[in-house]
Amino acid sequence: MAIWNQLKQSAQGMQTQLVAKKNDLKSGAFRDASMAMCALVAAADGSIDVEERRKVAALITSNEVLSNFAADDLRARFEDYCNKLSADFDFGKVGVIQEIAKTKKKPAEARAVIQIGIIIGGADGTFDEHERGVVREACFAVGISPQEFDL
Repeated sequence: MAIWNQLKQSAQGMQTQLVAKKNDLKSGAFRDASMAMCALVAAADGSIDVEERRKVAALITSNEVLSNFAADDLRARFEDYCNKLSADFDFGKVGVIQEIAKTKKKPAEARAVIQIGIIIGGADGTFDEHERGVVREACFAVGISPQEFDL
């Protein structure tokens, strides 16, 4: 129970930080990288089932930070990234990581994308090793040390 409480508190703290920066997170690169990150975390184990897609899509459309963007647009982008990962996970992952890497020049956006990945990964109460692994890869892609997030 202690690990769950720690994860929950960490995710809530990250969400609070993101909400405080919401007005700075309006670029198309942030939007696209966030949806790429959500799809990557959802597919972290190599596949995405329908229920997992539905849950992540619901989290995306209810997230206050992402409310700067039209929900239908976010969902379409998320589904597109999911489809790429489902068709060929390894090849799709390369493209998704490249999309996330586009935020590297804006450290606040890059950090926010990583935080969104952690929030999505922990939303079900666990942040498993597959999810941690893809978020670590995203950290390297944007030039942020995974240790900053205890990954």
